[in-house]
Amino acid sequence: MEHRQTHGGASAPGSEEAAGGDGDAARLVGSDRVLAVLKELARFPEGVGLDELTQVIGSPKPTVHRALVALRRAGLADQGARGHYVLGDEFLRMAFAHHEERPEHVRIRPVLEALADRFGETAHYAVLDGREVVYRAKVDPPTGTVRLTSTVGGRNPAHTTAVGKALLAHELATMAEVEAWMGDSPLVPRTPRTLCTAADLYGDLRVVRERGHAVDDQENEPGVNCLSLPVYATSPTTPSGAVSVSALTYRTPLHTLVDAVDEIRELLGPLAQPYR
Repeated sequence: MEHRQTHGGASAPGSEEAAGGDGDAARLVGSDRVLAVLKELARFPEGVGLDELTQVIGSPKPTVHRALVALRRAGLADQGARGHYVLGDEFLRMAFAHHEERPEHVRIRPVLEALADRFGETAHYAVLDGREVVYRAKVDPPTGTVRLTSTVGGRNPAHTTAVGKALLAHELATMAEVEAWMGDSPLVPRTPRTLCTAADLYGDLRVVRERGHAVDDQENEPGVNCLSLPVYATSPTTPSGAVSVSALTYRTPLHTLVDAVDEIRELLGPLAQPYR
């Protein structure tokens, strides 16, 4: 999954770094900087030193250190014996408690387990966040030495993934809506098969609506294909997210998943269709 670096906002009165030039305008200030430090800590499960963290954040060392002090005081960061900083136990407690209490997570986990067991491949549950999807749950197959490296909380571009296209098909019904969603930022290709034009994406989303499921034919990662269905866990009319079976192509070709789409829909049960 890709990491996205947080960029700063405008300076507030009394901030440590008042805007005084082109470089200053992009600097992180106040709470934005504290949050940026928190997000960077998540990238270093083994810990990171102050010097390295300062370089990554791009702020003065005393400023980053003050942010770390604030995070440690709140229990959101800890400092180990080597002086390296890691996410704090309180942050992990809150994150895991919040994740476990998500209503959709509780309902969908058994479905993911059934899918992973049936196909011997990884099952995901993801939600749409702008131009990306965020993985909320993942179940690996019970057997098999080769597994996907996706993680809960990880992100991927929506246009490259089956889960993303399953959800975009619900939101973008016209070419104008697809073009507005793309804006001035071009769609980045992840593989030679990625759909990157408005016309191609619109055509694919129209097919998704017609057949009721989306596919990723090695569009996000070579050697990996997916089939996805929208999930109606919290709303009678709007998908809360999408479930996918993500398979290694040499082990489970895409046509195998497509042929089993009715079985996948059966395993989803009432989650696969809007409430009546």
